[in-house]
Amino acid sequence: MNVYNAASDDSEVSGTVSLPGVFLAPIRRDMVHLVHKNMAKNARQVHAVNKDAGMQHSAISWGTGRAVARIPRVASSGTHRSSQGAFGNMCRKGRMFGPTKTWRKWHRKINTNMRRYATASAVAATGVTPLVMARGHRVESLTEVPLVLDNLDGVSRIKEALAVLERFGALEDVQRVKDSKAKRNTKGKMRNRMFRQRRGPLVIHAQGKDAEKGRPLVELAFRGIPGVEIAHVDRLNLLQLAPGGHMGRFCIWTKDAFERLTALFGEAPGAQAELKSGFVLPRSVMANADLARLLNSAEVQGALNPKKTGQFKVPRKSNPLRNRGQMARLNPYSVHHRRQEILDAEAKAAGRTRRAASARAVTAETKKARKASSKKFYADMLADDWTFGTA
Repeated sequence: MNVYNAASDDSEVSGTVSLPGVFLAPIRRDMVHLVHKNMAKNARQVHAVNKDAGMQHSAISWGTGRAVARIPRVASSGTHRSSQGAFGNMCRKGRMFGPTKTWRKWHRKINTNMRRYATASAVAATGVTPLVMARGHRVESLTEVPLVLDNLDGVSRIKEALAVLERFGALEDVQRVKDSKAKRNTKGKMRNRMFRQRRGPLVIHAQGKDAEKGRPLVELAFRGIPGVEIAHVDRLNLLQLAPGGHMGRFCIWTKDAFERLTALFGEAPGAQAELKSGFVLPRSVMANADLARLLNSAEVQGALNPKKTGQFKVPRKSNPLRNRGQMARLNPYSVHHRRQEILDAEAKAAGRTRRAASARAVTAETKKARKASSKKFYADMLADDWTFGTA
């Protein structure tokens, strides 16, 4: 990695430094999200409703026998409030269901190794340019990600810090933060958080406290710039490395802080850290993500057993009631039976066709003769004296 001199007027390379092993750690989005969610819960302030809220009424139930609910009702008379329901969560001015209590479980315990794993993943994500850009940071003008600066100890004023950011192309991200400042839409305006804005660069250093100022000079230089945050390399915070649980924070490293990462997390994945007892830097399960290439490689194919031939295949079971071939193997007569059913159906259909054709074959002459015969029968019936009892 190139190290740039922050004290010079141009962005010249003052030296190089080896990439710490933490930047080769696996990037676990799920781990970072889980740890960030639990860590953010530990900063909540205890709150609850008043323990007497909704229960300060002079109310008593009317009991049974009045054809009304047994909910407590406000006593006295002469007002609209009298005889109205009280206390219940369904009542006007009643208590809430399950009132919140201050002894709720606010904090979440997080395993130390899990926190360290998430921090290592977040640090590794800061060195991936697509993840940094996907998070919204404007790093198009940067020469390199991660950005490592040397001689940043002498910067103690905001004017000098802005000049350094502008020289290396990081001032564009600060301007993005300024433009994003807007008034909050919700009730947070009443709670001392009226405005909200994006996050800018994170300056990570390894300085000690100044004798006169009582704090590192680099913090005095960068703390007044909107969106810029400062962190010590020994106290890296996941809430700053991955705000909102989203990895890829734009980080500006000092040279001494960048070199100290090796002692904090280990030289390479799988190596034990020097300053963290019992912590081994995680390593990826797969070094090469191209699984098809691995399986088809000559080394893997050469170690496999030859393909077996002549294996007995278990026949697939079929339902004889649905599979005619399977039924024919079980009952050879089923073929003849099925054929006879088809022939009978065809003969039946042919008979219906013949009957329909014969019914349609009645000509107009036949209809006329039938009508005349019907009229003659009716006339003969009227002329029959015996039938109608005529004298």
